[in-house]
Amino acid sequence: MLSRSLFARRIAPRLLGVLLALGWAATAQAQIYSWRDANGTLVLSNRRPAAGGEMKTFEVPKAPAVRATRYVAANRINVYDDLIDEHSRLQGVRPDLVRAVMQVESGFNPYARSPKGALGLMQLMPGTIHHFGVRNPFDPTENVRAGVAYLRELLDRYENDEELALAAYNAGPGAVDKHGRSIPPYRETKNYVWKINAMASARRPIAAPGKSVYKTTDTIDGREVPRYTDRRPATGSYETIKN
Repeated sequence: MLSRSLFARRIAPRLLGVLLALGWAATAQAQIYSWRDANGTLVLSNRRPAAGGEMKTFEVPKAPAVRATRYVAANRINVYDDLIDEHSRLQGVRPDLVRAVMQVESGFNPYARSPKGALGLMQLMPGTIHHFGVRNPFDPTENVRAGVAYLRELLDRYENDEELALAAYNAGPGAVDKHGRSIPPYRETKNYVWKINAMASARRPIAAPGKSVYKTTDTIDGREVPRYTDRRPATGSYETIKN
């Protein structure tokens, strides 16, 4: 019988290599492309669209306003609902925001790796892994705990400005601060923020019967992003939608 240490040194790395070769752990892509299809629906892809060509697209579970060129099964998302809800509640972060970050970062693949060294569901970088004491970044519980806690740190740093927090999650807080606490002028980072905002804002909040829902629209990188809330906005224009 093989000892546990021998399995860890010799067999486990080979097994992981086989899983990677079979596509179990798809690599997370850094570049994100976005465009509108013939119906006006936002489409997101890790591949540059061919000029004049059409690409097959799929629904994004729990985000009906977005389509993607990579299929993600709904049952893969449901596996992590409890983790997302638990750590979002503990850290005071919107579950929709966490879910959108997870889909953008890893496609809900707990074994995802990026060429830049990011690992797991929330694509934790080595510094973040060390900072939050993560022993196994491929363990969903540890990964989501650290990823949501890091999001909370960034939200606190930027006074709950979700766009700046997302930009820092993608490009690093140093890049955001370097550009005057604004979204860095990197195409990847702008697309990242736009993509997550579109996914996180796609679902309207549940309001009590008879209560109104208010819709506001923000412009991000020249694109209009709808937001919904059951609280009347104190400033700016908005549209009232009856529940």
